[in-house]
Amino acid sequence: MLLQWSDLGAALAIVCVIEGMMPFVNPAGMRRLLGRIAAMTDRELRFGGFLTMLTGVVILYMVRS
Repeated sequence: MLLQWSDLGAALAIVCVIEGMMPFVNPAGMRRLLGRIAAMTDRELRFGGFLTMLTGVVILYMVRS
């Protein structure tokens, strides 16, 4: 499977749109969420990051197969 740079660019653009939605729609909620994230331990953050990556891999597998 050959990497298509346009696919990578599209994926990054979608990430930017999704990441920007919450602070645009609900800035106060975003501040609360960031405060809660800042209070988490490193272990909790790593576990959350792992689950997010795993979810992304599963979604990518489902979309590409």
